[in-house]
Amino acid sequence: MQRRLLLLLGTPLLMPRAWAHHGWSSFDQTRPIYLEGRAAKVMWRNPHAEFELELGADLRLPADLPGRTVPAQSAPVDGAALLKAARLPTRKDRKWLVELAPLTRLEAWKVPEIRPGDGVAVLGFTFTGEKGAAVLRAEYLFAGGKVYGLRSSPA
Repeated sequence: MQRRLLLLLGTPLLMPRAWAHHGWSSFDQTRPIYLEGRAAKVMWRNPHAEFELELGADLRLPADLPGRTVPAQSAPVDGAALLKAARLPTRKDRKWLVELAPLTRLEAWKVPEIRPGDGVAVLGFTFTGEKGAAVLRAEYLFAGGKVYGLRSSPA
């Protein structure tokens, strides 16, 4: 009886993490958002790696962003169009939670583990209407002078 009660009471503690996880459908994939700053808290684990990004005070779109080359992915992603359509967020949060890909995909791309203090930029998608938490699902990661596609494996 005590074991059943403990199991029943302990289960809700596990549920918020499951509720917090979401697929691509929650994100507005028509509005690519560009963020740049320094990684703060880093969680390099599954279901996907993520980190808190502290934006720089002078966040702006890099002039060369539309012309950057992005790697081909196994999923059909029009990287050039996303770069050209990139915009800054309208919300004024200075900290964003950036969701990367699962660790197996990061390994396929040979993405080095991001460490607190690392300078990084991301292009990705936030929730429709920029409502809710300041979360960005990364499509492209710019780190260490390289660009990584994160929706799928390298083509």
